[in-house]
Amino acid sequence: MPYLFLFLAIISEVIGTTALNASQQFTRLVPSLITVAGYGLAFYFFSFSLKAIPMGVAYAIWGGVGIVLVTLIGFFYLKQRLDLPALAGIGLIVLGVLVMQLFSKTISH
Repeated sequence: MPYLFLFLAIISEVIGTTALNASQQFTRLVPSLITVAGYGLAFYFFSFSLKAIPMGVAYAIWGGVGIVLVTLIGFFYLKQRLDLPALAGIGLIVLGVLVMQLFSKTISH
């Protein structure tokens, strides 16, 4: 269950961040409301994941996966292009999350 809550936190944060871009600095009502709801739900779900996942690990996974998903949305939906150093950095983030998941004894599997 803790990883389900972490997944829901990540998805909520990604929705909130995407809506934040669409809110045009909180000048558009609906995207602004989605932003606030997305971030609120993200922290709500994240708090439940912390019952079983160490905070630093959960936050690293949340941040890493969130960065990758938001970047993919920016690339495919918003047509934002990435250069080679940006792609390399994102690859390192993915690698870091994988290393934690596969090799860390801190994480209970």
